[in-house]
Amino acid sequence: MIRTEREYQEAQKRLLGDQEVMAAQRKRMGEIGLSEEDIEMAMEPAVSFHLQLKEEVEWYERVKSGDFQPIEYLNEVGHLLVGLRIYLGLSQKELAGRLGVSEAQVSRDEKNEYHGITLERAQKILEALKAGVELRVKKPSRRCA
Repeated sequence: MIRTEREYQEAQKRLLGDQEVMAAQRKRMGEIGLSEEDIEMAMEPAVSFHLQLKEEVEWYERVKSGDFQPIEYLNEVGHLLVGLRIYLGLSQKELAGRLGVSEAQVSRDEKNEYHGITLERAQKILEALKAGVELRVKKPSRRCA
């Protein structure tokens, strides 16, 4: 997950660099006589990593512009909290100051995507961000319940 502007800038550079490296690798594999199928198979891990990084960059750009997608599961709230901080243009240090904790604590929490966060703590962070959430229940079919 990209959490800072510096990480975002580095990710963008990596995306461009990866494209050049992958193109060069494809060319070399073609020169040594590998089939297109073999080349694609060999490139899968690099392509997968590239696509994951691209998704992270797109997520960062979306939240930075305030485009928040609804979350379906409460364990996704960590992403939402990080996204809200990014959208507000707050640094981890500024959020830490609002929460009365260390910057290192906020950095650790965000790195772990607030894994295992309690509802009370999430509410505290939302209040520090002066934000709120709106929850809606998806009603299950009575036959399935």
